[in-house]
Parts: sequence; C-alpha cells; structure tokens
Amino acid sequence: MKFLRDTLDKLAPLFEEGGKLHKYEAFFEAPDTLLYTPGKVTKEGAHVRDSIDQKRMMITVVVALLPCVLMAMWNTGRQALLQIDSGAGVWRDDLNTWLYQLVMGASAHDPDNLLHCLLYGGAYFLPVFAVTGLVGGNIEMVTAMLRKHEVNEGFLVTMFLFPLICPPTIPLWQVALGITFGVVVGKEMFGGTGMNVLNPALTGRAFLFFAYPAQISGDKVWTAAESAGTDGYSGATWLARAAEQAGALEALPWMDAFIGVIPGSMGETSAVAALFGLAVLLVTRVGAWQTVLGVTVGTIGMTLVLNGVGSDTNPMFAMPFWWHMVLGGWAFGAVFMATDPVSSAFTSTGKLAYGFSIGLVVVLVRVVNPAYPEGMMLAILFMNLFAPLFDHFVIQANIKRRAARYAA
Repeated sequence: MKFLRDTLDKLAPLFEEGGKLHKYEAFFEAPDTLLYTPGKVTKEGAHVRDSIDQKRMMITVVVALLPCVLMAMWNTGRQALLQIDSGAGVWRDDLNTWLYQLVMGASAHDPDNLLHCLLYGGAYFLPVFAVTGLVGGNIEMVTAMLRKHEVNEGFLVTMFLFPLICPPTIPLWQVALGITFGVVVGKEMFGGTGMNVLNPALTGRAFLFFAYPAQISGDKVWTAAESAGTDGYSGATWLARAAEQAGALEALPWMDAFIGVIPGSMGETSAVAALFGLAVLLVTRVGAWQTVLGVTVGTIGMTLVLNGVGSDTNPMFAMPFWWHMVLGGWAFGAVFMATDPVSSAFTSTGKLAYGFSIGLVVVLVRVVNPAYPEGMMLAILFMNLFAPLFDHFVIQANIKRRAARYAA
C-alpha cells in the first residue's frame, strides 16, 4: 500500500490549485479520500474536535449493511439453484450463468452448498453493484467538478443500498438509468449530500418501478433461473401471494421469512440481517432508535385496526403485524432507509412521529391497495416530504413552551 500512497502523493500536485489538471481534482480526490484519511488539518481558528466525520458515518452504515450483502448473494443463488436442482427450472441463458459455469461447472448447482449459492448469487449482485458504483460515482465526481467543491462520501451508502433493493434479474441498463435518476433528481438537484429531501436510492427504485412496472414488479424478476413447465420458485413473492389468496400464509413457515430464505429483492428478504445492521447502527448511534420504534409502533397499531375492521374480499386485512414485519422491504426499509439522517426528521419527537407515520402508511398501502402489496418504498418517500413539517411543529411547540415559561 505504500507504493499506492507514494504514487498518489506524486500525482497530487497536478490536481491541486495551479496544477495542469486542477479542474479534474474531483476525479483524483474521490479515490484518494476513499482509500486514505485526508491529510488536511485545521491550523487556526475555533473549531470542534470530534472522532466522527462523514466518512466514518458512511463506513459505519456500510459495515451494518454487510450482513444484507452476504444474504443477498447467498439467497439469490440459493433460490435459483433450488429451482434448477428440483427440475422446476433451468439455467438462464445470460452472461451471469455463463461466468458461474465457467468457474464451477454446469453440474455444480447444489443449493445446500454455501459456496455454490454465494458464487451464483454474486454473479447477479456484483454486476449490479459495479454498475451502480461506476455510473453513480462518476455523476458525483462530475457534479463536484462543475460546482467546484470537494467530493464527499455521501454516495458510498447509496452505492450499497440501491443494488440491495433491486431484483436479481434487473437489466444493467436499467440499473444505470435508475441510479442516474436517483442521484441527479433525488440528490444533486437539491444541492448534493446533506440537502436532499428524498432518499436517493429509493428515488431511483421508484423511478424504475413506475417506468418499467412489468419488469420490476412481474413474477419473472424474482429468481435467477428460468421456469421449465411449472411456476416453481419463479412465482410471485410471498407478499404477493398473501394479497391474492386468503390463507396463503398459513401453510408457509414464518421463520423462513424471518431468516430471509424466500424470493424477493436481493437484499430485502432477511429481517435477521437487517436486525444485525440495526444493532450496529444503534450501538454506534449512527441510526436513530426513535425512527425505528415509530415505524414498529405505527405498523402494529394500523395492523390491529385493520384486523379489527376485516374484509370478506381482501385477504390483506387479516394479515397480522408479525407477517408485515418480515415480508417485502419492511425490515430493510425501517432500519436503513427510514433512518437516513438527511431525509428523515431531525428532532427526537419528530423522528418518533415520522417513523410512526411510515408505519401507518406502509400498512395502508399494502392492505387498501392490494394491487401493489409492497408499500414500504412509497411510504418512506411520501413521509420524506413531510419530515421537515414534523420538525417545524416540534420546534414551534418548544418555542411556545419556552415563551410561556419566561413570560413573567
């Protein structure tokens, strides 16, 4: 690594002010600050010394996301290999399968083999991750160059979040299109990191959902294997089954959904992986427990209300809250999306109200609109717009109490 550090130090003068490549400084600074701690220090003036900065915050979130990343690769591969091994499916005719077979061989498709599952799932997750990083990262650097400011680490988390909320068979050109929309419209148009109103990863995913609904929400996107005469594992997700047929969940093991060994978007299926991430965020105080608590209470409350109302035609009214919490993107969204410190509320009371509202809305979308049984993505994006309003009411209430206290 010393060779790399020395090489970067030799190139640095070219990109510094007065250097021949100064206008391209963002393209040099991004990999330099990502790999190493910046060498700049404050020499004068009053300032606050703290052990936390934006880079450490982003890396902490990335560490919290690692269980979801591993689960995404393992479960994506396992779902496909289960279908192939059972004879219900066949190898997909694409580059991902070709690369896997080149490494492991066509006969290596044991769904109980950890390595087989990780490699085949990785053949789908890693290209999506790479395209997200290359396209989104270059947009960040171009934007920094045009605005003549430093590249920050805000995109680092988005680079991990976006692939995890995509289906495994999403075309790579859609990945490029979605992350472009998410970064440009969801963040850069508002001024960049720290100023965005909407979560960039969810903004890109929402764009793809409404632009290409047949490919993003259809049955065929959920497994990396082709059907061979039967629905097999390429059928609808468990959440979609619950919306279509009464009692569909009764024969399905809740623990499988909790662990995440079910079809779905690559990184959203496992509530266990999300809980590991939540522990990291809470211990490091990077994530807000108030938001997660609010989402949980809101989900339980609205579910109990709708369970009490009931419906003869809509089976989603009868779904208990413990099923809501392990299906779709509920756990992943509550832990990693709702707690985004930029697009969520800032005050402690505002975070509770913000999270509570997400819990209410996600259940309402899932139950009242069974044609779109997911709901978590829309609920978070919708409440992103109202997050400043929650803080406004909290601050105004504090001002009124303070004025009354010191009126005398």
